[in-house]
Amino acid sequence: FNVFHCCSLSKKTRWCAVSDAEQRKCAELAKALVTVLPPAAVAAFARLSCVRASSTADCIDKIRANRADIVTLDAGEVYSAVKQFGLVAVAKEIYRDGGCVLSVAVVKNSSLDVRSLRGVRSCHSGVRWTAGWSLPLGFLLSRNYLSWSKEQGVVNKLPVSKGRGERGGYKEEVYLLSLTLCSRCLSSGAGDVAFVDHLALENIEDGGDEFRLLCSDGTQAPISHYRSCNLGRGPGGGVVTRLNFRKVARKFLMTLQVLFGRQGRERHRFQLFNSSSFGENDLLFKDVTEKLSILADDVDVIQVLGLDYVALLKGLGHEGSSLEDSVVRWCCISDAEQKKCEQWALNIKSDPLVCVRGVSMRDCIERIKRDEVDAASLDATHTYIAGKCGLVPVVTEYYGTVLGFSPLFPTVVGVAVSKRSSRSISMGNLAGRRSCQGHMYSPSGWLLPVRHTLSLEHNSTSCDPNTVYEQVFWKGCLPGSQGNLCKVCMGGTGDTATKRCADNHNERYYGNMGALRCLVGDRSGKSYGDVAFLEQHNLVDNINRLSSSGWADGWSPSDFELLCHDGRRAPLSDWDSCNLGLIPPNTVMTRPVMTARVYDFLMKSQETLAAKPNTEFKLFESHQYGECDVLFKDATQCFVHTSHMDLRSILGEEFYTYAEDAFNCTNSDILEFCSQDVCSIF
Repeated sequence: FNVFHCCSLSKKTRWCAVSDAEQRKCAELAKALVTVLPPAAVAAFARLSCVRASSTADCIDKIRANRADIVTLDAGEVYSAVKQFGLVAVAKEIYRDGGCVLSVAVVKNSSLDVRSLRGVRSCHSGVRWTAGWSLPLGFLLSRNYLSWSKEQGVVNKLPVSKGRGERGGYKEEVYLLSLTLCSRCLSSGAGDVAFVDHLALENIEDGGDEFRLLCSDGTQAPISHYRSCNLGRGPGGGVVTRLNFRKVARKFLMTLQVLFGRQGRERHRFQLFNSSSFGENDLLFKDVTEKLSILADDVDVIQVLGLDYVALLKGLGHEGSSLEDSVVRWCCISDAEQKKCEQWALNIKSDPLVCVRGVSMRDCIERIKRDEVDAASLDATHTYIAGKCGLVPVVTEYYGTVLGFSPLFPTVVGVAVSKRSSRSISMGNLAGRRSCQGHMYSPSGWLLPVRHTLSLEHNSTSCDPNTVYEQVFWKGCLPGSQGNLCKVCMGGTGDTATKRCADNHNERYYGNMGALRCLVGDRSGKSYGDVAFLEQHNLVDNINRLSSSGWADGWSPSDFELLCHDGRRAPLSDWDSCNLGLIPPNTVMTRPVMTARVYDFLMKSQETLAAKPNTEFKLFESHQYGECDVLFKDATQCFVHTSHMDLRSILGEEFYTYAEDAFNCTNSDILEFCSQDVCSIF
């Protein structure tokens, strides 16, 4: 980059400063530019003037009115500046340990617990600021430590000018401070807890040992433990300008960085990311900034700030609506799920339920993350994926004690099933056979079978399940897959007509019932498989329903046998000793800020329906929709609250490790999509 290359427009850059100290640093920067750049370059685009404003909100107004050009904002303010006021982001701060910040709750040594902060006096780095406001508020709401009522929305009840307000029905004193003042807020006794970002911990003055962090589990930790003791992570600050000034702004910022950045050629004259000479911290930029990432023209604000953070801001009302007037949007992946969801909505008296169509569990995860829907019940493998995508558990389905058992929850088991008449088929000699596998990433159809020897002839060394199945089976039906593993699939008919191998109930060979249909063949007896990998919990019921559903006549449970991992075959009743492994229950997943709301909705639904036992609609029955396990597993008896638990505990160590191993060597589009949004704190 040539800092002396001039743009065609002669333009002065007006930096908006929000304090006297920042004004002084800006003035020194302007002098340094004049000193090191040729007059032609200064005249063309690097003339800097400093515009004093009363606040960052005032800066946004001045930039919009063409009375200033550029300012650095907290990520929360960047979002508002772009979405509400039409500005554009042109650069993002990158810090020593990544491009994101951690929200921390700082207290003086005391008995305070993050789970019980009612009535305390709080110090915030700023209203709507990422670490000082939005992240802790989202955390408190997600854990239900803070209630959100229609009458008293938190954000609307904390006016910036007065710094006092009410929240959740009780009064709290709120102090809106600069980062450097938060430790003074605590030291002076004005506040009891300060919400700041982890970068501000470097600014705590002498006596830092007296401060502690409040951890999400209710414990306290030294301030040096912020990586493990925090309330969430979000994007760092960014620089904004007007749309018609963005090219000049980028050129100007690149020039500043080349000259005065950490490795700048003129850093001996002026240090862009150092404010120590001006009596305050974080002037113009955060002092811990390593560099500026200059953003391209086509970068959307969601790419800059991340889907998770943008979804949080929407939930907190940064676009004019908030949790207080939202409905619960449930993700449905087929016509059957859509019909059941609509019946659910008609039969409850709780908050409004809206049924939104997705195309697969993977699609639902992406839609939840994008804030297009709010929740879905996911099988164990998709629950793992959702956790990697930043979603959190709300409730877990409870199946009673008639099924398999794990230390925490009753589970189901995966089994391999063949027709009794196919005597030559056994586990270990499945090479060249046709498979029926439920759907892509299903625990019983995708994750567990590969843990066993499927073929002694093709003993694959690959750890990628898709590669193993392609090598072992001649062809099959694994809905959501491609190639030979779609050739046995049928697609849909009539109202559910869809392309073959769709990853939802519209594919007639999808799921547990679909894998069984695949095993017995279509009505003509043609399109069928040799082995089905499915769940045991509703296998006998599904076999008995083959005739009544109009699919196939004459089949009974005695016509099928289990394939055991040691090569023997066993009756279906021996599933406890002849199976592929335990499968954790399904879990309802959502975005963190929606956890309490979705939980309340599900509990009200459960109570309303329990009070009407004679109603035709049953939340945990699906046969009337022509499928099984629609929205929830039919074996479900009730929901268990699990939002306070981590996914490793819910899924169990063994299953979690299985999933981790598989996805470590599997190319997954949904995980690639989600990984773009994960903040890195080194």
